[in-house]
Amino acid sequence: MSSYTSISPDKLFRLIGTPNAPALVDVRIDEDFAADPRLVPGAQRRSHRDVQAWAPGIAGRSAVIICHEGQKLSEGTAAWLRHGNVAAEVLEGGHLAWKEAGLPTIPADRIPKRDERGRTVWVTRERPKIDRIACPWLIRRFVDPSAVFLFVASSEVEAVAERFGATAFDIENVFWSHRGEFCTFDVMVREFGLSTPALERLATMVRGADTARLDLSPEASGLLAASLGLSRMFDDDLKQLSAGHMLYDAFYRWCRDATKETHNWPSNKVKA
Repeated sequence: MSSYTSISPDKLFRLIGTPNAPALVDVRIDEDFAADPRLVPGAQRRSHRDVQAWAPGIAGRSAVIICHEGQKLSEGTAAWLRHGNVAAEVLEGGHLAWKEAGLPTIPADRIPKRDERGRTVWVTRERPKIDRIACPWLIRRFVDPSAVFLFVASSEVEAVAERFGATAFDIENVFWSHRGEFCTFDVMVREFGLSTPALERLATMVRGADTARLDLSPEASGLLAASLGLSRMFDDDLKQLSAGHMLYDAFYRWCRDATKETHNWPSNKVKA
């Protein structure tokens, strides 16, 4: 039974992908992680032994702690965090219950190496339009909330990636890029193990808008129009990315929760 210090897998799944999702911390011991090296979307591995060292990094946020079965490691870690004024809960049943519920998990080996501050760093072409806004949104909402994105001249992406330890995306001849008819957002959804109905629907919209195949989705034209409008509103790529997050938050929630809802303003007056 849930308590005020625990959260069910289904309830947590509803929070992941939204702007107010809690910080997710996986404290499984190495042996348990090696047996199943996948993560709840958005989770970062930490050691329960070092909780007092890393706890300040999530001060002011809520947190959910994940261990193998939701017992001593997560209970103890969450208790320490609450002692430090972090609103911390335990994932009921731990990683095992999440997996048994059939909820998505991310292969840890697909997540790029983190920098000294625990962030993944990505680099792509400047002046983003669709894919280069959609992909950062996906990464920050489902893979690494603290991810850093660098927008540079097209000719310098690979060199910047090498010199700054960043992962290049949405350019030719790199892993995270278009494949056949699929755009980079499609590739990320699949490679990160995030093929939920909502994200698959959103991926079709992104593909339609990004590859000029507006027939793929009735909503692709609207996404294209909104994306091009944003690109005209902002000269600063990072400000555009920030605004784009809200755009994709809205489209994701529509894909997940509102596809059957319609809106009209019928008049009750009898026509003459």
